Amino acid sequence: MASRQVLLLAIVSAVALLPAMVSATDYTVGDGHGWTLEYPSTNWADGKSFQIGDKLVFTYTKGKHTVTEVDGAAFHACNRQGNTLMTWNSGNDTVALDKAGKRWFFCNVDNHCELGMKLVVDVADPNAPAPASPPPPPSSSSSAGRLNYRARGGAVAGAVAAAALVWF
Repeated sequence: MASRQVLLLAIVSAVALLPAMVSATDYTVGDGHGWTLEYPSTNWADGKSFQIGDKLVFTYTKGKHTVTEVDGAAFHACNRQGNTLMTWNSGNDTVALDKAGKRWFFCNVDNHCELGMKLVVDVADPNAPAPASPPPPPSSSSSAGRLNYRARGGAVAGAVAAAALVWF
C-alpha cells in the first residue's frame, strides 16, 4: 500500500511540474512572408496559442515598415496618431509577450494598417489557475466510499490523479 501512495505522489508531483517544463515559443509574424504588405493579417494568428514568455519576431525591410503597439481603439480605427504604446523600426524586432491579455500591433507607415498590416494576439498566462470543476457524482462502488480524494489544480493534474485512483 505504501508503494502505491509513493507512486501516486510521484505522478501528481510530475503533473504539477508540467507548466514549468513548457518552453516559450518564438513566432515569426507572417511566417515566410514576414511583416510586409503581403502579410496574411486575416488569419495568421488563428490557431496559435500565445502565452506569457513567448516572443513575436517581426522581420521586414527597415525604413519601409514599422511595428507599432497601440491600444484597442487605435488599432480598430488604424489611428496612427492614437495611443502609441511602443514603436520598433529595426527591420528585425522581437517583442516579448510578458503579460496576459490582448496586444495590438500595426505598421504606422502611410495606409499600411488600412491595407491589413495589423495584428492582434491574445496572450494567456500558463500559470493562471484552471477554472474550478464540479466534484464528480458519488459512485456506488464500495471503494469510492473509502477514497475521499478531490483533485485540485489544472485539468491535466485532475485527469492524471483520477486515472491513478482508478488504477489503484
